Amino acid sequence: MTLSQHVFIVRTGKNRKSVSNLYEKSNDAIQSGLPMFFFPQGTRRMAVRLPFKDGAYRVALENESQLIPVSIDIPLTCWNSWYPLCLLWGGSVDNVVLTVHKPIQAKGGIDKEELKKKTYEAIFSVVPLIGEEVGELKKRK
Repeated sequence: MTLSQHVFIVRTGKNRKSVSNLYEKSNDAIQSGLPMFFFPQGTRRMAVRLPFKDGAYRVALENESQLIPVSIDIPLTCWNSWYPLCLLWGGSVDNVVLTVHKPIQAKGGIDKEELKKKTYEAIFSVVPLIGEEVGELKKRK
């Protein structure tokens, strides 16, 4: 991963320096013409849609970058499928679906919260609700 110029973050202990280093290296990479791939939630949960963190958007706005939202729909059946071994005894696995959305330009007076909202809506427009979200939706109706 070092050879492909990944930008790492240390997730243990006091990591303020690691976060500022991540921000600085991300800026340097974009300014030198390298594309960046951010996971704006910062982590993942199988059944919860986490709020987007600010870091990726700060970098995008500072560099007036173009954001290309990408949705990854991983069906719950994929997590415990024993793939590819399950194929040996006739099992099957639902497809993982990757959707690339229209680019969003991070400039021209757009603020960070509006940018986060636009990308959040694009990314989750094609990802089905699961877990707690389904229960919350039923309560609202």
